[in-house]
Amino acid sequence: MIGATGPTASVVITMGERDYDLAIIGAGPAGMTAAIYAVRSGLKTLLIDAGMAGGQLQISPEIENFPTWRKITGPELAEKMKQHTEDYLSMHEFEAVEDISRDDEGRFVLSTPKGEYRSRAIILTTGASHRKLGAPGEEEFAGRGVSYCATCDGFFFRGKRVAMVGGGNTAAAEAIYLKSIGCEVVLIHRRDTLRAEKRYQDKLKEMGVEILYSHVVEEILGDQTVTGVRLKDLKSGEERVIEVSGVFISVGEDPHTALATKLGVELDDEGFIRVDRSMRTSERYIYAAGDVAGGVRQIIVACGEGAVAATSAYEDLVNPYWVKK
Repeated sequence: MIGATGPTASVVITMGERDYDLAIIGAGPAGMTAAIYAVRSGLKTLLIDAGMAGGQLQISPEIENFPTWRKITGPELAEKMKQHTEDYLSMHEFEAVEDISRDDEGRFVLSTPKGEYRSRAIILTTGASHRKLGAPGEEEFAGRGVSYCATCDGFFFRGKRVAMVGGGNTAAAEAIYLKSIGCEVVLIHRRDTLRAEKRYQDKLKEMGVEILYSHVVEEILGDQTVTGVRLKDLKSGEERVIEVSGVFISVGEDPHTALATKLGVELDDEGFIRVDRSMRTSERYIYAAGDVAGGVRQIIVACGEGAVAATSAYEDLVNPYWVKK
């Protein structure tokens, strides 16, 4: 562990068993990477997660865009990351942080069912959840034709007809991406106009993406994999089935920001934690990385942000002069 009071100072701070330099909340790719970098920097580090290490990797059927492995399942990649991380520390899985506050000395107090921990700094890597349609077949065919990430899974559907559900910037951008890699795309939106910016709408038109306005997905159909969707026209009430091999859903994400909000951390217009290039938040000694910070929500990006966040925490703890006032 380390401690300092200025750019050249080096004062060791005595800590108890439950006292840490840095607490990382969330053991997904961002959190595990941050933990590796933090420990290697000499920080006494706590890595804690309400569930199993890996985050959304645990529900990712196949990954082909993470360098080193040409093809690997999400759970396999999560286990490899976990094994690497545990070379540096023992993570606390299935231990939810139920409350968080500051003590009289300015340290963060994390309350869990197993007791309290104190830390001088915090990295929030709590992730986000894809918003679901709630349509029959969505859960059944998840990973077998239903996807929430065109960048991750679009490659498998080249040359096939797919549905993109949503009407915002992300849905439009992903529809454009799918079209660009050779998919036949039909964009399904519940309203009679898209919410996406004009530049996206112009590109959709230019690329010839079919758009079905005022339609909702009533059911996702299939056998072993997706074969189609049953749609309802909200204006006429009529239902029909269209054949598709894949359904990409982009109706928003819910970032896990309850702890950030409790700490007074500033969020952006979409509800994600606002960070600067160094992954510093609006509050001193609080950092964020990965999906909870928005941006390009990819595994490789989350790892990079975790490394940056840990490096920033180390710099600020050793040299408080650098910390934003």
